[in-house]
Amino acid sequence: MSGPNGDPNISAENGIIDDEDEFGEEEYAAINSMLDQINSYLDDLEERNDALNGKLHELLESNRQARLEFRAQLLESQNQEGQSIQGENQSAELSASPAKKEDQNTDSEGSEISDKKT
Repeated sequence: MSGPNGDPNISAENGIIDDEDEFGEEEYAAINSMLDQINSYLDDLEERNDALNGKLHELLESNRQARLEFRAQLLESQNQEGQSIQGENQSAELSASPAKKEDQNTDSEGSEISDKKT
């Protein structure tokens, strides 16, 4: 007959395997005390984990808000730069417009003169 783990040479009849409870009240009390202590440690660990998890969520939310504010500021500054560049371009075009018209007239007159010479 094979043993409890499939070992062929061990049998329960040889007296090697003893299923009788030989624990006394003191042993059970010590085991219960250790289990209570382990349970207490696990409860403390769970509380710390919950606290860290809460702090992590607060940090993530704060980080998200900071990124949103930063993006808003970045877009605002880009819009302001774009508007100031457009304003500069428009004012440069306005100030250059009369000169361009004169240059165009001169070119057309110059080309007319050169046409007349030929």
